[in-house]
Amino acid sequence: MIQRLGNVLTRVSYKYLPDPFIFAILLSLVVFIMGIVIAGQTPFQMVLHWQNGFWQLLTFSMQMALIIVLGYAVADSPIVNRWLKALAATAKNSRQAVYIVALVAVVGGLISWGFGLVLGALFAREMGKSGYQRGIKMHYPLLGTAAYLSMMVWHAGLSGSAPLLVATKGHFLESKIGIIPITETLFNPMNITVIIASLVLVPLFALWVHPKNNNELLPIDAIISREELAATAELQATYAAEEMTPASRLDNSRILSWIVGLGGLIYIVYYFSTKGFNLTLDILNAIFLFVGILLHGTPMRYVKSVAEGTKGVSGVLLQFPFYAGIMGMMQSSGLVAIIAQWFVAISTTTTYPLYTYISACIVNLFVPSGGGQWAVQGPIMVEAAPALGVSYPKTIMALAYGDQLTNMVQPFWAIALLGITGLKARDVIGYAAAIMFMGFFIFAIATFLPA
Repeated sequence: MIQRLGNVLTRVSYKYLPDPFIFAILLSLVVFIMGIVIAGQTPFQMVLHWQNGFWQLLTFSMQMALIIVLGYAVADSPIVNRWLKALAATAKNSRQAVYIVALVAVVGGLISWGFGLVLGALFAREMGKSGYQRGIKMHYPLLGTAAYLSMMVWHAGLSGSAPLLVATKGHFLESKIGIIPITETLFNPMNITVIIASLVLVPLFALWVHPKNNNELLPIDAIISREELAATAELQATYAAEEMTPASRLDNSRILSWIVGLGGLIYIVYYFSTKGFNLTLDILNAIFLFVGILLHGTPMRYVKSVAEGTKGVSGVLLQFPFYAGIMGMMQSSGLVAIIAQWFVAISTTTTYPLYTYISACIVNLFVPSGGGQWAVQGPIMVEAAPALGVSYPKTIMALAYGDQLTNMVQPFWAIALLGITGLKARDVIGYAAAIMFMGFFIFAIATFLPA
Protein backbone atom coordinates (compact mmCIF):
# COMPACT_ATOMS: atom_id res chain seq x y z
CA MET A 1 0.00 0.00 0.00
CA ILE A 2 2.83 2.41 0.88
CA GLN A 3 4.55 1.73 -2.43
CA ARG A 4 1.29 2.37 -4.26
CA LEU A 5 0.90 5.66 -2.39
CA GLY A 6 4.40 6.70 -3.44
CA ASN A 7 3.73 5.72 -7.05
CA VAL A 8 0.39 7.54 -7.15
CA LEU A 9 1.79 10.75 -5.65
CA THR A 10 4.77 10.62 -7.99
CA ARG A 11 2.50 10.27 -11.02
CA VAL A 12 0.41 13.19 -9.75
CA SER A 13 3.51 15.34 -9.24
CA TYR A 14 4.80 14.52 -12.73
CA LYS A 15 1.45 15.51 -14.21
CA TYR A 16 0.48 18.54 -12.13
CA LEU A 17 3.51 19.95 -10.29
CA PRO A 18 4.94 22.88 -12.26
CA ASP A 19 8.50 24.15 -12.24
CA PRO A 20 9.45 25.52 -8.77
CA PHE A 21 9.48 29.07 -10.17
CA ILE A 22 5.87 28.69 -11.37
CA PHE A 23 5.00 27.18 -7.98
CA ALA A 24 6.43 30.27 -6.26
CA ILE A 25 4.36 32.55 -8.49
CA LEU A 26 1.16 30.56 -7.89
CA LEU A 27 1.82 30.53 -4.13
CA SER A 28 2.29 34.30 -4.26
CA LEU A 29 -1.13 34.69 -5.90
CA VAL A 30 -2.76 32.40 -3.31
CA VAL A 31 -1.34 34.43 -0.41
CA PHE A 32 -2.30 37.68 -2.16
CA ILE A 33 -5.94 36.55 -2.37
CA MET A 34 -5.90 35.18 1.20
CA GLY A 35 -4.69 38.54 2.47
CA ILE A 36 -7.64 40.28 0.82
CA VAL A 37 -10.32 37.72 1.74
CA ILE A 38 -9.15 36.59 5.19
CA ALA A 39 -7.06 39.46 6.55
CA GLY A 40 -9.18 42.26 5.08
CA GLN A 41 -6.31 43.94 3.26
CA THR A 42 -6.76 45.95 0.09
CA PRO A 43 -5.04 44.77 -3.11
CA PHE A 44 -2.70 47.77 -2.96
CA GLN A 45 -1.76 47.00 0.65
CA MET A 46 -0.91 43.42 -0.35
CA VAL A 47 1.27 44.70 -3.19
CA LEU A 48 3.12 46.89 -0.67
CA HIS A 49 3.56 43.95 1.75
CA TRP A 50 4.89 41.86 -1.14
CA GLN A 51 7.43 44.45 -2.22
CA ASN A 52 8.48 45.28 1.35
CA GLY A 53 9.48 41.66 1.81
CA PHE A 54 10.76 40.98 -1.72
CA TRP A 55 14.44 41.74 -1.12
CA GLN A 56 14.67 40.66 2.51
CA LEU A 57 16.37 37.32 1.73
CA LEU A 58 19.30 38.65 -0.30
CA THR A 59 21.86 37.74 2.36
CA PHE A 60 20.30 34.34 2.84
CA SER A 61 20.13 33.80 -0.93
CA MET A 62 23.86 34.42 -1.21
CA GLN A 63 24.51 32.05 1.69
CA MET A 64 22.47 29.33 0.01
CA ALA A 65 24.16 29.90 -3.35
CA LEU A 66 27.54 29.55 -1.65
CA ILE A 67 26.43 26.36 0.11
CA ILE A 68 25.70 24.79 -3.28
CA VAL A 69 28.88 26.00 -4.97
CA LEU A 70 31.35 25.49 -2.12
CA GLY A 71 29.80 22.16 -1.10
CA TYR A 72 30.07 20.98 -4.68
CA ALA A 73 33.74 21.99 -4.82
CA VAL A 74 34.54 19.98 -1.67
CA ALA A 75 32.86 16.86 -3.06
CA ASP A 76 34.56 17.44 -6.41
CA SER A 77 38.02 17.28 -4.80
CA PRO A 78 39.98 14.06 -5.41
CA ILE A 79 40.06 12.90 -1.76
CA VAL A 80 36.38 13.47 -0.92
CA ASN A 81 35.35 12.10 -4.29
CA ARG A 82 37.15 8.85 -3.47
CA TRP A 83 35.48 8.69 -0.02
CA LEU A 84 32.01 9.20 -1.49
CA LYS A 85 32.73 6.59 -4.16
CA ALA A 86 33.89 4.09 -1.54
CA LEU A 87 30.74 4.57 0.53
CA ALA A 88 28.51 4.45 -2.55
CA ALA A 89 30.18 1.21 -3.66
CA THR A 90 28.80 -0.56 -0.56
CA ALA A 91 25.27 -0.51 -2.06
CA LYS A 92 24.54 -3.72 -3.97
CA ASN A 93 21.15 -2.70 -5.34
CA SER A 94 18.77 0.24 -5.61
CA ARG A 95 16.95 -0.43 -2.35
CA GLN A 96 20.18 -0.55 -0.35
CA ALA A 97 21.30 2.65 -2.07
CA VAL A 98 18.13 4.50 -1.09
CA TYR A 99 18.38 3.36 2.53
CA ILE A 100 22.06 4.36 2.85
CA VAL A 101 21.51 7.80 1.31
CA ALA A 102 18.49 8.40 3.57
CA LEU A 103 20.42 7.40 6.70
CA VAL A 104 23.37 9.63 5.80
CA ALA A 105 21.00 12.54 5.09
CA VAL A 106 19.11 12.13 8.37
CA VAL A 107 22.32 11.99 10.41
CA GLY A 108 23.67 15.01 8.53
CA GLY A 109 20.43 16.94 9.02
CA LEU A 110 20.46 16.33 12.77
CA ILE A 111 23.98 17.76 12.89
CA SER A 112 23.19 20.81 10.74
CA TRP A 113 20.47 21.46 8.19
CA GLY A 114 22.88 23.05 5.72
CA PHE A 115 25.46 20.32 6.10
CA GLY A 116 22.84 17.58 5.81
CA LEU A 117 21.22 19.11 2.72
CA VAL A 118 24.51 19.46 0.82
CA LEU A 119 25.96 16.17 2.03
CA GLY A 120 22.79 14.27 1.10
CA ALA A 121 22.57 15.85 -2.36
CA LEU A 122 26.24 15.22 -3.16
CA PHE A 123 26.04 11.66 -1.89
CA ALA A 124 22.84 10.94 -3.87
CA ARG A 125 24.55 12.11 -7.04
CA GLU A 126 27.63 9.99 -6.32
CA MET A 127 25.45 6.99 -5.48
CA GLY A 128 23.64 7.33 -8.79
CA LYS A 129 26.96 7.61 -10.66
CA SER A 130 28.29 4.57 -8.81
CA GLY A 131 25.30 2.50 -9.87
CA TYR A 132 25.69 3.68 -13.47
CA GLN A 133 29.41 2.83 -13.53
CA ARG A 134 28.85 -0.61 -11.94
CA GLY A 135 25.88 -1.51 -14.13
CA ILE A 136 23.43 -1.50 -11.19
CA LYS A 137 20.09 0.09 -12.00
CA MET A 138 19.24 2.56 -9.23
CA HIS A 139 16.15 4.75 -8.94
CA TYR A 140 17.74 8.20 -9.07
CA PRO A 141 14.60 10.27 -8.26
CA LEU A 142 14.17 8.32 -5.01
CA LEU A 143 17.87 8.75 -4.22
CA GLY A 144 17.30 12.50 -4.51
CA THR A 145 14.24 12.23 -2.27
CA ALA A 146 16.24 10.25 0.30
CA ALA A 147 18.85 13.03 0.31
CA TYR A 148 16.12 15.62 0.94
CA LEU A 149 14.98 13.86 4.13
CA SER A 150 17.56 15.85 6.09
CA MET A 151 15.07 18.72 5.90
CA MET A 152 12.34 16.64 7.56
CA VAL A 153 14.35 16.16 10.77
CA TRP A 154 16.68 19.18 11.04
CA HIS A 155 14.67 21.31 13.49
CA ALA A 156 14.93 18.56 16.10
CA GLY A 157 18.73 18.60 15.73
CA LEU A 158 21.70 20.72 16.72
CA SER A 159 20.95 23.52 14.24
CA GLY A 160 17.26 23.93 15.17
CA SER A 161 16.49 27.65 14.80
CA ALA A 162 13.77 28.03 17.44
CA PRO A 163 15.49 26.13 20.30
CA LEU A 164 18.83 27.81 19.59
CA LEU A 165 17.26 31.27 19.43
CA VAL A 166 15.47 30.98 22.77
CA ALA A 167 18.70 29.73 24.35
CA THR A 168 20.52 32.88 23.21
CA LYS A 169 20.79 35.84 25.55
CA GLY A 170 18.97 38.88 24.19
CA HIS A 171 16.53 36.99 21.94
CA PHE A 172 13.39 38.94 21.07
CA LEU A 173 11.09 36.96 23.42
CA GLU A 174 13.41 36.99 26.44
CA SER A 175 11.19 39.40 28.40
CA LYS A 176 8.28 36.94 28.10
CA ILE A 177 9.83 33.47 28.37
CA GLY A 178 13.37 34.12 29.58
CA ILE A 179 16.37 32.07 28.44
CA ILE A 180 15.50 28.42 27.78
CA PRO A 181 18.61 26.21 27.54
CA ILE A 182 18.78 23.49 24.91
CA THR A 183 18.77 20.89 27.69
CA GLU A 184 15.06 21.71 28.05
CA THR A 185 14.27 21.68 24.31
CA LEU A 186 16.66 19.69 22.11
CA PHE A 187 17.63 17.31 24.91
CA ASN A 188 14.29 16.83 26.65
CA PRO A 189 12.72 13.32 26.67
CA MET A 190 10.20 14.18 23.94
CA ASN A 191 12.84 15.35 21.47
CA ILE A 192 15.28 12.54 22.27
CA THR A 193 12.45 10.13 21.41
CA VAL A 194 11.85 12.01 18.14
CA ILE A 195 15.54 11.82 17.21
CA ILE A 196 15.71 8.08 17.83
CA ALA A 197 12.47 7.48 15.93
CA SER A 198 13.72 9.61 13.02
CA LEU A 199 17.01 7.70 12.77
CA VAL A 200 15.21 4.35 12.78
CA LEU A 201 12.00 5.03 10.86
CA VAL A 202 12.66 7.78 8.30
CA PRO A 203 15.22 5.75 6.27
CA LEU A 204 12.77 2.83 6.39
CA PHE A 205 10.02 5.09 5.03
CA ALA A 206 12.25 5.85 2.04
CA LEU A 207 12.81 2.13 1.57
CA TRP A 208 9.09 1.35 1.75
CA VAL A 209 8.15 3.68 -1.13
CA HIS A 210 10.75 2.13 -3.45
CA PRO A 211 9.07 0.72 -6.60
CA LYS A 212 8.84 -3.08 -6.70
CA ASN A 213 9.15 -3.35 -10.46
CA ASN A 214 12.66 -2.76 -11.82
CA ASN A 215 11.11 -1.45 -15.03
CA GLU A 216 9.92 1.58 -13.04
CA LEU A 217 13.44 2.54 -11.98
CA LEU A 218 14.87 5.68 -13.56
CA PRO A 219 18.69 5.60 -13.52
CA ILE A 220 20.90 8.66 -13.34
CA ASP A 221 21.82 8.57 -17.04
CA ALA A 222 18.15 9.28 -17.81
CA ILE A 223 18.54 12.57 -15.93
CA ILE A 224 22.17 13.59 -16.48
CA SER A 225 23.95 13.20 -19.81
CA ARG A 226 26.41 10.33 -20.19
CA GLU A 227 29.07 12.80 -21.27
CA GLU A 228 28.81 14.60 -17.94
CA LEU A 229 28.83 11.34 -16.01
CA ALA A 230 31.92 10.17 -17.85
CA ALA A 231 33.85 13.33 -16.97
CA THR A 232 36.48 12.78 -14.28
CA ALA A 233 35.95 14.57 -10.99
CA GLU A 234 39.59 15.41 -10.61
CA LEU A 235 40.68 18.57 -12.39
CA GLN A 236 44.00 18.41 -14.18
CA ALA A 237 46.51 21.23 -14.51
CA THR A 238 46.22 22.88 -17.90
CA TYR A 239 49.77 24.07 -18.18
CA ALA A 240 52.65 21.87 -19.23
CA ALA A 241 55.94 22.42 -17.44
CA GLU A 242 57.62 24.00 -20.43
CA GLU A 243 54.76 26.50 -20.85
CA MET A 244 54.86 27.78 -17.26
CA THR A 245 55.00 31.56 -16.97
CA PRO A 246 55.22 33.57 -13.74
CA ALA A 247 51.44 34.11 -13.91
CA SER A 248 50.65 30.42 -14.49
CA ARG A 249 52.99 29.43 -11.66
CA LEU A 250 50.95 31.62 -9.32
CA ASP A 251 47.72 30.12 -10.70
CA ASN A 252 49.00 26.64 -9.82
CA SER A 253 50.84 27.48 -6.61
CA ARG A 254 50.24 25.00 -3.80
CA ILE A 255 51.90 27.45 -1.40
CA LEU A 256 49.17 30.05 -1.95
CA SER A 257 46.46 27.45 -1.39
CA TRP A 258 48.08 26.32 1.86
CA ILE A 259 48.51 29.88 3.14
CA VAL A 260 44.85 30.77 2.50
CA GLY A 261 43.44 27.39 3.58
CA LEU A 262 45.40 27.09 6.81
CA GLY A 263 44.76 30.72 7.70
CA GLY A 264 41.03 30.15 7.35
CA LEU A 265 41.08 26.94 9.38
CA ILE A 266 42.98 28.66 12.21
CA TYR A 267 40.11 31.15 12.48
CA ILE A 268 37.49 28.37 12.41
CA VAL A 269 39.24 26.52 15.25
CA TYR A 270 39.35 29.79 17.21
CA TYR A 271 35.64 30.38 16.51
CA PHE A 272 34.52 27.00 17.88
CA SER A 273 36.87 27.23 20.87
CA THR A 274 35.38 30.57 21.91
CA LYS A 275 31.72 30.21 20.85
CA GLY A 276 31.08 26.49 21.22
CA PHE A 277 29.34 24.37 18.59
CA ASN A 278 27.44 27.25 17.00
CA LEU A 279 27.32 26.08 13.38
CA THR A 280 25.94 29.05 11.44
CA LEU A 281 25.58 29.28 7.67
CA ASP A 282 28.56 31.63 7.48
CA ILE A 283 30.79 29.25 9.42
CA LEU A 284 29.58 26.27 7.41
CA ASN A 285 30.44 28.11 4.20
CA ALA A 286 33.82 29.13 5.62
CA ILE A 287 34.57 25.48 6.39
CA PHE A 288 33.59 24.43 2.86
CA LEU A 289 35.64 27.28 1.36
CA PHE A 290 38.93 26.75 3.17
CA VAL A 291 38.75 22.95 3.22
CA GLY A 292 37.94 22.99 -0.50
CA ILE A 293 40.94 25.18 -1.28
CA LEU A 294 43.22 22.80 0.61
CA LEU A 295 41.72 19.67 -0.93
CA HIS A 296 42.11 20.89 -4.51
CA GLY A 297 45.75 21.78 -3.97
CA THR A 298 46.08 24.73 -6.35
CA PRO A 299 44.03 27.92 -6.82
CA MET A 300 43.17 27.18 -10.45
CA ARG A 301 41.87 23.69 -9.76
CA TYR A 302 39.63 25.19 -7.11
CA VAL A 303 38.46 28.01 -9.42
CA LYS A 304 37.49 25.50 -12.12
CA SER A 305 35.57 23.36 -9.65
CA VAL A 306 33.68 26.39 -8.29
CA ALA A 307 32.85 27.46 -11.85
CA GLU A 308 31.32 24.03 -12.46
CA GLY A 309 29.33 24.24 -9.23
CA THR A 310 27.75 27.58 -10.12
CA LYS A 311 25.56 25.83 -12.70
CA GLY A 312 23.23 24.79 -9.90
CA VAL A 313 22.47 28.18 -8.29
CA SER A 314 20.08 29.73 -10.83
CA GLY A 315 17.01 28.52 -8.93
CA VAL A 316 18.15 30.15 -5.69
CA LEU A 317 18.86 33.49 -7.34
CA LEU A 318 15.54 33.61 -9.19
CA GLN A 319 13.08 32.13 -6.70
CA PHE A 320 14.17 33.25 -3.25
CA PRO A 321 13.02 36.89 -3.75
CA PHE A 322 9.53 35.59 -4.53
CA TYR A 323 9.49 33.55 -1.32
CA ALA A 324 10.66 36.62 0.57
CA GLY A 325 7.69 38.46 -0.93
CA ILE A 326 5.35 35.68 0.21
CA MET A 327 6.78 35.90 3.73
CA GLY A 328 6.31 39.68 3.66
CA MET A 329 2.63 39.31 2.72
CA MET A 330 2.03 36.61 5.35
CA GLN A 331 3.58 38.61 8.15
CA SER A 332 2.53 42.18 7.36
CA SER A 333 -1.07 41.29 6.48
CA GLY A 334 -1.52 39.41 9.77
CA LEU A 335 -2.29 36.09 8.06
CA VAL A 336 0.15 34.16 10.26
CA ALA A 337 -1.47 35.52 13.40
CA ILE A 338 -4.97 34.71 12.11
CA ILE A 339 -4.06 31.10 11.26
CA ALA A 340 -2.32 30.60 14.60
CA GLN A 341 -5.27 32.05 16.53
CA TRP A 342 -7.67 29.63 14.79
CA PHE A 343 -5.80 26.72 16.35
CA VAL A 344 -5.35 28.40 19.73
CA ALA A 345 -9.11 28.94 19.93
CA ILE A 346 -9.92 25.21 19.64
CA SER A 347 -7.09 23.95 21.87
CA THR A 348 -7.08 22.37 25.31
CA THR A 349 -4.14 21.58 27.58
CA THR A 350 -3.88 18.12 26.00
CA THR A 351 -4.35 19.13 22.37
CA TYR A 352 -2.46 22.44 22.31
CA PRO A 353 0.98 20.93 21.41
CA LEU A 354 -0.66 18.88 18.63
CA TYR A 355 -2.48 21.91 17.20
CA THR A 356 0.68 23.99 17.47
CA TYR A 357 2.41 21.32 15.40
CA ILE A 358 -0.38 21.20 12.78
CA SER A 359 -0.61 24.98 12.51
CA ALA A 360 3.16 25.15 12.02
CA CYS A 361 2.86 22.58 9.23
CA ILE A 362 0.46 24.93 7.43
CA VAL A 363 2.37 28.16 8.08
CA ASN A 364 5.62 26.55 6.87
CA LEU A 365 4.14 26.20 3.38
CA PHE A 366 4.07 30.00 3.17
CA VAL A 367 6.99 30.92 5.47
CA PRO A 368 9.53 28.17 4.70
CA SER A 369 12.28 29.49 6.98
CA GLY A 370 12.67 28.06 10.47
CA GLY A 371 13.95 31.30 11.97
CA GLY A 372 11.44 33.37 10.01
CA GLN A 373 8.52 31.18 11.06
CA TRP A 374 9.55 31.35 14.71
CA ALA A 375 9.71 35.15 14.47
CA VAL A 376 6.15 35.47 13.14
CA GLN A 377 4.36 32.50 14.77
CA GLY A 378 6.40 31.91 17.92
CA PRO A 379 5.13 34.95 19.88
CA ILE A 380 1.51 33.90 19.37
CA MET A 381 2.07 30.31 20.45
CA VAL A 382 4.12 31.09 23.57
CA GLU A 383 1.58 33.75 24.60
CA ALA A 384 -1.18 31.14 24.77
CA ALA A 385 0.91 28.30 26.24
CA PRO A 386 0.87 29.30 29.96
CA ALA A 387 -2.86 30.06 29.86
CA LEU A 388 -3.45 26.48 28.68
CA GLY A 389 -0.94 25.00 31.11
CA VAL A 390 1.56 23.91 28.45
CA SER A 391 5.30 24.39 28.95
CA TYR A 392 7.34 26.67 26.74
CA PRO A 393 9.82 23.94 25.72
CA LYS A 394 7.01 21.66 24.55
CA THR A 395 5.40 24.49 22.59
CA ILE A 396 8.71 25.44 20.98
CA MET A 397 9.49 21.90 19.86
CA ALA A 398 5.94 21.26 18.62
CA LEU A 399 6.28 24.31 16.38
CA ALA A 400 9.72 23.10 15.27
CA TYR A 401 8.30 19.71 14.21
CA GLY A 402 5.62 21.36 12.07
CA ASP A 403 8.16 23.70 10.50
CA GLN A 404 10.29 20.80 9.30
CA LEU A 405 7.64 18.27 8.19
CA THR A 406 6.04 20.15 5.30
CA ASN A 407 9.44 20.96 3.79
CA MET A 408 8.79 17.70 1.95
CA VAL A 409 6.17 19.35 -0.27
CA GLN A 410 7.67 22.86 -0.30
CA PRO A 411 10.22 23.29 -3.16
CA PHE A 412 11.93 26.22 -1.38
CA TRP A 413 14.57 24.05 0.29
CA ALA A 414 14.66 21.53 -2.55
CA ILE A 415 16.08 24.18 -4.90
CA ALA A 416 19.61 23.65 -3.57
CA LEU A 417 19.28 19.87 -3.82
CA LEU A 418 17.89 20.07 -7.35
CA GLY A 419 20.78 22.25 -8.40
CA ILE A 420 23.32 19.66 -7.22
CA THR A 421 21.55 16.48 -8.34
CA GLY A 422 20.20 17.73 -11.67
CA LEU A 423 16.71 16.47 -10.76
CA LYS A 424 13.45 18.39 -11.17
CA ALA A 425 10.99 19.08 -8.36
CA ARG A 426 8.43 16.73 -9.89
CA ASP A 427 10.99 13.89 -9.65
CA VAL A 428 11.24 14.30 -5.89
CA ILE A 429 8.06 15.80 -4.42
CA GLY A 430 5.76 12.81 -5.01
CA TYR A 431 7.93 10.40 -3.03
CA ALA A 432 8.67 13.09 -0.46
CA ALA A 433 4.94 13.64 0.09
CA ALA A 434 4.37 9.92 0.72
CA ILE A 435 7.20 9.89 3.27
CA MET A 436 5.80 13.07 4.84
CA PHE A 437 2.42 11.41 5.44
CA MET A 438 4.16 8.56 7.28
CA GLY A 439 6.42 10.93 9.18
CA PHE A 440 3.43 12.99 10.34
CA PHE A 441 2.64 10.42 12.99
CA ILE A 442 6.14 10.43 14.51
CA PHE A 443 5.83 14.09 15.47
CA ALA A 444 2.10 14.01 16.19
CA ILE A 445 2.52 11.21 18.75
CA ALA A 446 5.57 12.99 20.21
CA THR A 447 3.45 16.01 21.14
CA PHE A 448 1.67 13.88 23.74
CA LEU A 449 4.92 12.78 25.39
CA PRO A 450 6.39 14.54 28.45
CA ALA A 451 8.90 17.22 27.53
